[in-house]
Amino acid sequence: MTDFPKNAEEARADRDVTREELTETLDALGKKMDVKARVNDNLDAKVDEASAKISEKVSEPAAQKFRQGTEVVRANPVPIFAGLLALFVTIRLIMRKRSSS
Repeated sequence: MTDFPKNAEEARADRDVTREELTETLDALGKKMDVKARVNDNLDAKVDEASAKISEKVSEPAAQKFRQGTEVVRANPVPIFAGLLALFVTIRLIMRKRSSS
């Protein structure tokens, strides 16, 4: 702990340092609490990783198509995921209906 400021100038300097430290702390906490940004960053990393692996396994034209598809998903994630969810629910309902018959 530092000594108590002896005059007004030291108090102002101490205040300014404290403000900077608080601002940095709040920024760091804000970044940690921004779940949407963290999810998007994680998703981007996973998509890039998958794209690199696919590029190694398939021909260049197929890899290019996959990269184009990933860009579409990145640009419009909500409609794509909503469509996938609807597809999953539909398949689940069909399977349930068939198993009960």
